[in-house]
Amino acid sequence: MRQSTLETHGAGAIRSEGVDRSVDASADVDALAVDTIRFLAADMVEQANSGHPGMPMGAAAMAWTLFSRHLKHDPADPDWPDRDRFVLSAGHGSALQYALLHLFGYDLPMHELRAFRRIGSRTPGHPEHGHTPGVETTTGPLGQGLANAVGMALAERMLAAEFPEVVEHHTYAIVGDGCLMEGISHEAASLAGHLGLGRLTVLWDDNRITIDGGVDLACSDDVLARFEAYGWHVLPVADGTDVDAIDAALTAAKADPRPSFLAVRTVIGRGAPGIEGTPKAHGSPLGETALSAAKARAGWHHPAFAVPEPVRDRCLSLAAVGTARRREWEHRLTQLSLADPARGREWDRRLAGALPSDWHQFLTDTRAAMCAGPRDARATRIWSRQVLEAMQHKLPELVGGSADLAGSTGVDTGFPVVRRDDWAGRAIPFGVREFAMAAVLNGLSLHGGFRVFGSTFAVFSDYLRPALRLSALMRQPVIYVLTHDSVAVGEDGPTHQPVEHLESLRLIPGVRVFRPANGLETLTAWTLALEHRSGPSVIALSRQALPALSACAPTEDRRLRVVHVEEALKQDASRAPDVEFLATGSEVGLAVEAAKLLDAQGLHCRVRSVLERDALLETERDARLTVSVEAGVTAGWHRFAGLCLGVDEFGLSGPGPDVLRVLDLTPEAVAAKVLERWVGRARPDAPPVTT
Repeated sequence: MRQSTLETHGAGAIRSEGVDRSVDASADVDALAVDTIRFLAADMVEQANSGHPGMPMGAAAMAWTLFSRHLKHDPADPDWPDRDRFVLSAGHGSALQYALLHLFGYDLPMHELRAFRRIGSRTPGHPEHGHTPGVETTTGPLGQGLANAVGMALAERMLAAEFPEVVEHHTYAIVGDGCLMEGISHEAASLAGHLGLGRLTVLWDDNRITIDGGVDLACSDDVLARFEAYGWHVLPVADGTDVDAIDAALTAAKADPRPSFLAVRTVIGRGAPGIEGTPKAHGSPLGETALSAAKARAGWHHPAFAVPEPVRDRCLSLAAVGTARRREWEHRLTQLSLADPARGREWDRRLAGALPSDWHQFLTDTRAAMCAGPRDARATRIWSRQVLEAMQHKLPELVGGSADLAGSTGVDTGFPVVRRDDWAGRAIPFGVREFAMAAVLNGLSLHGGFRVFGSTFAVFSDYLRPALRLSALMRQPVIYVLTHDSVAVGEDGPTHQPVEHLESLRLIPGVRVFRPANGLETLTAWTLALEHRSGPSVIALSRQALPALSACAPTEDRRLRVVHVEEALKQDASRAPDVEFLATGSEVGLAVEAAKLLDAQGLHCRVRSVLERDALLETERDARLTVSVEAGVTAGWHRFAGLCLGVDEFGLSGPGPDVLRVLDLTPEAVAAKVLERWVGRARPDAPPVTT
């Protein structure tokens, strides 16, 4: 038989060369389709000489049943807003998803399957959102996909509360044993059960195998009892190859008002002699001998990468059904817009992720109101509450919450709480679940229709960092409000005093980190975060009150992220400053007071408030000595300053001012260190210091 040259170019090309078309028309197309998926996946891994063939070969039947009998989708329009969402949480089985997307006519031609795991292909080792049509989220780090699915299901319910005429879909996820062992699965499943997310169905690929061996080496959980305890609807499927049984379970799941968990018993690497049911099937190619034997056992006599004509025809007909359903939905959307043009325009704006047309005027008015208000000392978390409340009144799509710290982090703006069977709220009660909170926020953002934020103490960003990293990798505009951002937290001690956290967050590619010094900079930080649509933002806020400095843009230019502070300092425009301070957040006021002391010693000082440190790369510095001041590790400041003052150790338990004093973060201590450096290395007659 000739080598297959099967190629498709979008959904239109449906035939292939070199494919055996002798399949009896009466053959069970479901069984044929399952084998097609199994061997497409195995062929991908074999050709790449890398990947995970076992999961796709065992889970093909459940995936086919879902895609062919239940999933509402249109390959011709992968971003149709009312499509069902499918998440492959067990992302190492990506070949399974790529095979399905190809068969149903997504823009994933056969040459992309042949280029599995190669640089530049649309078939990377793990599914990547925005890279492959039909992939809803980036998965691979186990368990996060499940939490993303919870976020998508929550988004569907919340958006349906506002637009019931055009929102009615389900969310499905396939998870593996590893997903369920990860702690985030407990957090996310608990939240989903508490909220009663009945349009969420999770299928468990219960193959009882991990890389190191059988699941029972490390885990003896009663998984079904666990999900029942969360408040889920639980159904076992004894035979993961029984399409009709899986179909019945999915039908029952959709009819139940609770989130559903289907435990589908499968065999990893099914059909590969000597490999099936063992860890060997997990993370490496089957090998030519085992793959050939598996195909022979299944009666599969087609060449590599073959798609039998009956399977191609079935998938195309099913895709046409999806297109018809999408067009019917478009008609409903048109009817909504005709009946209520304002709501129709609002739907379009929300789904486009656009800000209101009068956004700039709103910001002008908000800034004016803040400038007209009292100039008292306040924590930036308090300023943030005021800003967020105004933003939420302006933006109905702005939703979020905290990991059980709403009052402490300033996100308790008085909007109704999202509750079971009452989805019209704006405040999401995440509970003490930082990791799940961030991953659920990713799911909400990916779904569309919302701008989302989540809050906790800065030190607990350690708990949510893996999901924040995926926010950045997927370029999702999730806003992270991290308060209590320095050792000034005080008596709670080093366990609650972030030291390395700001720097470590800045190290994540694509994450914008803002640390405002007063109310107007807090407004600027929120504005920049909301106008930024291609990645996450962190807004780091103080617990302690900060002085009402003039550390803010003197105009309404919201792009200014490094601002010259004029706070009773000597200004001499005829010469460059002797000392320039670069400070962030709570340390701007500290730098101002230190500069006053140095001015009295005859040193001409300048203070710059650095709202976003990356902006320093665009800023010229002409001082003889540049000094950075931030209550965190100094590691990242050395490329900007010749003298870096901060905290390169863990904090202390005691009142905040006392901790700052012991760690030399006082005006007197800072001024003394600057004078020491000035006398020793930067005398007035010395050349400028190179930083």
